[in-house]
Amino acid sequence: MFAVAACGSSSTESGLTVFAAASLTETFTELGKRFEAAHPGTKVTFNFGSSSTLAQQIVQGAPAGVFAAASPATMKTVADAGLAGTPTVFVQNKLEIAVPPDNPAEVENLKDLTDPRVKVALCAEQVPCGAAAAKALGAAGLTVTPVTLEQDVKATLTKVELGEVDAALVYKTDVIASGGKVTGIPFPEADQAVNDYPIATLKDAPDLARRFVELVLSQQGRDVLTKAGFEAP
Repeated sequence: MFAVAACGSSSTESGLTVFAAASLTETFTELGKRFEAAHPGTKVTFNFGSSSTLAQQIVQGAPAGVFAAASPATMKTVADAGLAGTPTVFVQNKLEIAVPPDNPAEVENLKDLTDPRVKVALCAEQVPCGAAAAKALGAAGLTVTPVTLEQDVKATLTKVELGEVDAALVYKTDVIASGGKVTGIPFPEADQAVNDYPIATLKDAPDLARRFVELVLSQQGRDVLTKAGFEAP
């Protein structure tokens, strides 16, 4: 029993646990496969979710070797607790308006989301995608009343994919990752609400953690991330 438990721990050289923002799901899953291929016998386990939730889990003692957050503020929570090494911003991400492919509400711009007839999903403001949405809407001088507030960007996007809302503010990368299930509408105010993504090894992490961060920061890592729609910092 103890041997099995140890295999999933971030404290062994054969295993690494990575906590990463939900918007990194596809890219980090791909990088995890490449890392395992380059380090035979190594198992990378991911915990994807809201950066703020992940930060609290780490502070509360959840075992992890690497933390990749969707905002410096959520990384600061972990750093202030003395649990993170020096973070490095590795990519940036910006918002788009996600609508169903047939766009039944005929949404064309950010202002259209203020129409009470348009059902909108947003991320909760305490999570990075929600904070970015609030910043973008503030820059536009607009107020949107969402029908739902979700705890991470994937849950927000799912509301559009299922047809439960007419539009949502999500990251450009999540629109791309949807594989055509939604259509993305760029808007100029997104340039004023760009999210920096920092990554850091965590306290007492194995050397594998450093190597995984090196992969993310490498040209190979950048190629995977930029292909998915992330931008260089």
